[in-house]
Amino acid sequence: MNHIANHHHAIDLDNHDYYINRELSLLQFNLRVLEQAMDEHHPLMERLNFLLIFSSNMDEFFEIRVAGLKNRLETGTGQPGPDGMLAQEILDEIARVTHEAVQRQYHILQDILLPALAEEGVHFLRREHWTRRQAEWVKRYFREQVYPVLTPIALDPAHPFPRLVNKSLNFIVPLDGKDAFGRSTGLAIVPAPRSLPRLIRLPAHICENGNDNFIFLSSMIHAHVSDLFPGMSATGCYQFRVTRNADLEVDEDAEDLASALKGELLSRRYGDEVRLEVADNCPRHLVDYLLEQFELTAQDAYEVNGPVNLARMFTSVNRPRLHYAPFTPRIPSALKKHESVFDAIDQGDILLHHPFESFSPVVNLLAEAARDPKVLAIKQTLYRTGTNSEILDHLETAARNGKEVTAVVELRARFDEESNIEGARRLQEAGAMVVYGVVGYKTHAKMLLVVRRDGDGIKRYAHLGTGNYHTKTTRIYTDYGLMTAEKGLCQDVHKIFQELTGMGKAARLKHLKHSPFTLHPSLISWIDFETEQARAGKPARIIAKFNSLTEGRIMQALYRASQAGVEIDLIVRGICCLRPGIEGLSENIRVRSIIGRFLEHTRIYHFHHAGEDLLYCSSADWMDRNLFNRVETCFPVNDPLLKQRILREGLDYYLRDNAQAWRLNPDGTYTRLQPAEGEAPFLAQQVLLEELTGG
Repeated sequence: MNHIANHHHAIDLDNHDYYINRELSLLQFNLRVLEQAMDEHHPLMERLNFLLIFSSNMDEFFEIRVAGLKNRLETGTGQPGPDGMLAQEILDEIARVTHEAVQRQYHILQDILLPALAEEGVHFLRREHWTRRQAEWVKRYFREQVYPVLTPIALDPAHPFPRLVNKSLNFIVPLDGKDAFGRSTGLAIVPAPRSLPRLIRLPAHICENGNDNFIFLSSMIHAHVSDLFPGMSATGCYQFRVTRNADLEVDEDAEDLASALKGELLSRRYGDEVRLEVADNCPRHLVDYLLEQFELTAQDAYEVNGPVNLARMFTSVNRPRLHYAPFTPRIPSALKKHESVFDAIDQGDILLHHPFESFSPVVNLLAEAARDPKVLAIKQTLYRTGTNSEILDHLETAARNGKEVTAVVELRARFDEESNIEGARRLQEAGAMVVYGVVGYKTHAKMLLVVRRDGDGIKRYAHLGTGNYHTKTTRIYTDYGLMTAEKGLCQDVHKIFQELTGMGKAARLKHLKHSPFTLHPSLISWIDFETEQARAGKPARIIAKFNSLTEGRIMQALYRASQAGVEIDLIVRGICCLRPGIEGLSENIRVRSIIGRFLEHTRIYHFHHAGEDLLYCSSADWMDRNLFNRVETCFPVNDPLLKQRILREGLDYYLRDNAQAWRLNPDGTYTRLQPAEGEAPFLAQQVLLEELTGG
């Protein structure tokens, strides 16, 4: 212990070398997603899906993170993070890593996945492999379905380079000859309409090899591009796509946040250009021409061997072997015993572990509350719900049935703004009270409160969760939900709703911690308590699971705890700016990331706390934005049986995973774990599926 204590004064916790850059850490997460395309634990079509998820993740990475860095560079604003890297250094490193990753992605697609799928009878046919009958079918399809909606744009002084929508598929076409007006401009742009599918399934009767044969829209356009320019001939046709800044700049002081946002949503389609993707057979001079039009540099160009818009390639084939086996989420037995959800919760807290356990009890709670004459009021936070949401249906019904319905809708949930604006409108029309939270703070907490008559008094029921009230994501994200009628917890939830809808000082809560008030100081004090215990030679332990770790003071507190000898395990899905395993600083900290079939989304904090075993679940990651700029909740799990379940299923299994776990190295790279010689593979998600659903 002493040598660590001596080090303690020598080490400068502000040293930039002790922190990993946030953007580069996020990029590492995306690389782990890409590697799933090579993982034979996943069925073939699912591996293809991971390859496409990598594409859509990278789209968002460029639209938000790279766009932000370029913006910082141009305006000379923004401070370096704890790692001290400058915007240009980060952009150079992103370009280096991403160019390699994109090459690897297309190699996996062309040389591994497409041939393997072809062996299974799923074909993505290239033009040179079309039979005569297929070519004729394509020609007819092109004439009837595609040609009428294409708008070729010749480039000349009267037709300057068009404004192209963010991430839209386009073609640059060099032309020979003169058009009807005697113009010979030599170049045209053909945007592919968004309304057209990017993959077209060929009818079975023109395929010798079954019915899973697909043709890319880009191949069709390519084959018939000359038809668009009568009397001229297209000497080439090269697909490209531009990615733009899609981060919204909303004036927080706008009178009406909803309409200010609507205006911004349009501009998202035409933000500043940040990346050009182009077919790798496109001649150099045309690539340079496009870069010039978009004011981009050679570093921003990604030349790819295949479709430039892989994110639009999602498709499914009716071949169960190639997809994950479906499963039926379990309904906890406590809920099966009672007709009424209220009666079930009256018997004791109910824990839901999604997606292994069903989200339907939460929906049923709302459905029952909407109809129950004893229910007086329903309050709920809505961050992402989706447009055709049963939850919105039940809230509408409740409002029409004369109950006091309050919905705190977060309009700025990135990329879900439109459906949230629509949802808010529906609720208002039904007579619900809709509040857009607190200006300057996103409402990210996941809470639902039902107030019900109980004899002469009233009784409250609450649902607190780590994930969104979005029924689709509850099938693919891991999350915890707690349904409770515990007085103290429900009282706290009630106070937070009052804080969100009214004005006044921060609510004084007895059980919940909440951002931006008590959560950060609580985390620091819990970590510091473990540090003191370790210094006194007593047992000290921290295990925490969340999506990202970027907040400086928490990282410093963890470093101090490690130096004192606290054993720390962090299960961090995405960004982690802390460097584990540095001698004298963080050798007692281990960081792992689990990437599998489901997106890991549970947030669990566990502290030994002198044998008290504090256990909290939360909507918050350990990031600046969650702790200081959002309204978040963090709730204790006190029921000993439920606590044991979370410790086992939510933490222990994930620390035992040796097949879908990646270990973070001190240099910021990740190493995939493999079962040791003679050790059986342990996949946390698979074990949970088997234990909880029997699937």
